[in-house]
Amino acid sequence: MPWHGQMTSKKVMDSAPDGDAVGGARWLNGQAVGVVPVTREQRAAAGRAVRQLVPRSSHGEWSPDPQRPDPVELLQEQASTRIQELVPLRYGRMLRTPFTFYRGAAYLMASDLAGSPRTGLTTQLCGDAHLSNFGSFAAPDRRLLFGLNDFDETLPGPFEWDLKRLATSFAVAGRDRGFGSGTRESINLAVTRAYRRTMLEMAQLGRLDLWYARLDVDEVGERLRALLKPREVKQFERTVAKARAKDRTKAFAKLVEVVDGQPKFVGDPPRMVPLDQLFAVEEHQRVWEVLSEMLDSYRRSLNGDRRHLFEGFHFVEAALKVVGVGSVGTRAWVVLMVGNGVDDPLFLQVKEAQSSVLEPFLGKNEHASHGQRVVEGQRLMQSASDILLGWIRADGLDGVSRDYYVRQLWDGKGSADVESMKPAGMRGYADLCGWTLARAHARSGDPVAIAGYLGSGDRFDRALASFAETYADQNERDFAALEHAAKTGRIETESD
Repeated sequence: MPWHGQMTSKKVMDSAPDGDAVGGARWLNGQAVGVVPVTREQRAAAGRAVRQLVPRSSHGEWSPDPQRPDPVELLQEQASTRIQELVPLRYGRMLRTPFTFYRGAAYLMASDLAGSPRTGLTTQLCGDAHLSNFGSFAAPDRRLLFGLNDFDETLPGPFEWDLKRLATSFAVAGRDRGFGSGTRESINLAVTRAYRRTMLEMAQLGRLDLWYARLDVDEVGERLRALLKPREVKQFERTVAKARAKDRTKAFAKLVEVVDGQPKFVGDPPRMVPLDQLFAVEEHQRVWEVLSEMLDSYRRSLNGDRRHLFEGFHFVEAALKVVGVGSVGTRAWVVLMVGNGVDDPLFLQVKEAQSSVLEPFLGKNEHASHGQRVVEGQRLMQSASDILLGWIRADGLDGVSRDYYVRQLWDGKGSADVESMKPAGMRGYADLCGWTLARAHARSGDPVAIAGYLGSGDRFDRALASFAETYADQNERDFAALEHAAKTGRIETESD
């Protein structure tokens, strides 16, 4: 049953017969020539009709397939395209706790979700929507916003995949914090309840109003002050203050030293390795030329005004940097540029964009490069994005063509301290993440159809809360499997 789908792809539009209705418009030679009147009531009815095919309660059911792949084999497969010297560090970070394991196990969960019921209600997915991939970042107007901040795995897909990963992350984190089953259930329910209620609200908005909807950090503070104890409120305020101070000036003070008037990155192997520690002196000219070509490729991905801004800076230094948990082993560079002198720095993170973990199960990305896939997905899901967000497709220092995306380093980025959260704090944070994910999905999907499917009751909420606990059990089994692989020498690990 068709409905007005904002997420209709150009591929589908181009393949539609002339005069056929696709996504609410009539298409002739690939161009929209008229609007088909599809009311909110019709779209909501289409969403409700999906319940007949995929009952909401079915999302609470999950058990491992008898032919489920070995989780260690899947992780090794994923690691095959990464810097092999860093793979043991990735495993070491994953083996700290079941929650850090979960952060690095998006590929495993995507493989499992591929066999689960699918609503067919498509939106742009984050692809790795766990709770630590939400946080603050600076909007172009320099206000701190709260939202999703990691899009390496973004791809169109069924909305419930992101929501299942998010709800499960709270179940796993709650176990790490030692919360009881009743407390965890209330937190899990808070995620999906907030998502459902927000989607119902978004379904009533005009499309421009929905596009402008955002959650700034000051509003987050107001919400949390009504929920948290004074000590927890102070912790939140300290986190916000830290994020506000996390700018290019702070990055320069922490990451750079000035030697004979020339700024240089401070080496901290393997977490930060400057160019002069990676390559012999006789290779420096070649390295400089390759990196300059990469930056020129990035420059061409920017809009004209932002390209003009970027051209006011010049390249000074770069370093290979290890980031996160799931990303360890991908090629991530931090680049230092200066504008009006050394006291006017610009830091860019140039991060390799490999295939999304969702692609084997949801189909190939339709963009020219994975860097563009990440950037376009981020722009669809975020209410405001970094003005210097761009992408690169270029030959790297080893001569192999790779995709990268580029953004400013730090720039107001902050995240919640999950390891110190009390139950009330985690419950409040679950509510914020549920709201944020619903708003992000509503921008690219059809909020009316999704809201029609979810409904006004809590049946879907309870199903997802149940799934989260069941899959948290599977996460613990997979964590134990990786531990066993490390103990028996099947994999090598390194701790930092």
